[in-house]
Amino acid sequence: MTTAAAPAARTPRRAYLVWGVGLLAYAVAIFHRGSLGVAGVQAQERFGAGASAISLFLVLQLAVYAGLQVPVGVALDRFGSRAMIVAGALTMSAGQAVLALATDVPTAVAARVLVGAGDAMTFISVLRVVQLWFTGRTVPVVTQLTGILGQIGQIVAAYPLVALLRDTSWPATFLGASAVGVLAAVLVLVALSDAPPGAPVSSPAGMDQVRANLVATWREPGTRIGMYTHLVTQFSGTVFALLWGFPFLTVGEGLSPGTAATLLTLLVLIGMGFGPFLGRLVGRWPMRRSVLVFGILGATATTWTVVLLWPGRAPLWLLVVLVLVLGTNGPGSMIGFDYARTENPAERAGSASGVVNVGGFVASLLTILAIGAVLDLLTPAGTTDYSRDAFRAAFSVQYVFWAVGLVGVLRHRKALRARLARDGVVIAPLHVAVGARLRGRSAYEPPVEG
Repeated sequence: MTTAAAPAARTPRRAYLVWGVGLLAYAVAIFHRGSLGVAGVQAQERFGAGASAISLFLVLQLAVYAGLQVPVGVALDRFGSRAMIVAGALTMSAGQAVLALATDVPTAVAARVLVGAGDAMTFISVLRVVQLWFTGRTVPVVTQLTGILGQIGQIVAAYPLVALLRDTSWPATFLGASAVGVLAAVLVLVALSDAPPGAPVSSPAGMDQVRANLVATWREPGTRIGMYTHLVTQFSGTVFALLWGFPFLTVGEGLSPGTAATLLTLLVLIGMGFGPFLGRLVGRWPMRRSVLVFGILGATATTWTVVLLWPGRAPLWLLVVLVLVLGTNGPGSMIGFDYARTENPAERAGSASGVVNVGGFVASLLTILAIGAVLDLLTPAGTTDYSRDAFRAAFSVQYVFWAVGLVGVLRHRKALRARLARDGVVIAPLHVAVGARLRGRSAYEPPVEG
């Protein structure tokens, strides 16, 4: 198995401070990313746009995010996390400032494109900080904590941002959001370091080496199973949290805005609790990561099926169950980055993480666009009075992406296991591995778990 360069034996204390600064920058990025989702109705009123147009705002934002992942990964390997996070924070701030002053759809779209570009520079840059500052089994746990604690930004979008929109104005709300991004950039510039003191620094690669690294990254089956893992576990929760969950709960299911906001907050909190637990499982059972992926996928698809087939509006308890299950999606998608980390060398960490991150966000933007199109098709023109049947049909597009993701994970798991077998790693059946664990044998002892 190809692995990242061995880190120091102990995690330095300063690592937690550096990580905390990067985590704050990521939370601010999530806040910017989710700010339009809770202001969707106000955006339709301000810009005179229908559901498809509002979907286009977010679709273009996510398209830019996904499209920049590989270029950002290459730049990250060359320039380091600090420079990329600062650039991302300032770009998102510029986007929010433009949105604050926008009065027409094209300007608003341009603003969200800027937000998507800045957002693209943030998460994988923070993951590189984790990979360089932390050690051993701590890495999957801190990776999970990064993905989950960063969702605090979504809570800020769901409550303070909604309150500001209600009590002040559109320009004041989004200019304030812009100022928050500038403050985050200053903090990163002052307090974040790319790597521990004394860590080896790779020399910048030339273009020939960059191209060779990209080819090697893509050919690695661990990268591709990571991408499909990210796709199949991430998009449903992301679509729900970023745009269509709030209208589904309020318009489709008849909940009050306060109750809907509480459920979206619960989604984030469940992820925060589940993430560290899942990170420990990944650290202890590294050769069984796909089993965890299949479990999350199965629970998500099954719960959505019950909700969509429920006669009439779903009861509150069922919607709570849906939100609880969707809360596992974000942590599940982090498993994709662990595949990229363990199956690629350190000099390809940025590009490998970028490739993985493409999967879920491409699926998310296509799903968002498809849901908006179906809602507009089944709703009278010029209104936002979406019926529950329209939401039911719209959310059914998820099954297409679940199927694509499942096939991708199965295919590349087979390829990865074949390569491991050629390297002399034998993966025993799951029940054998579990039995060995119960008898106290090491999770890393071949042939039980490779």
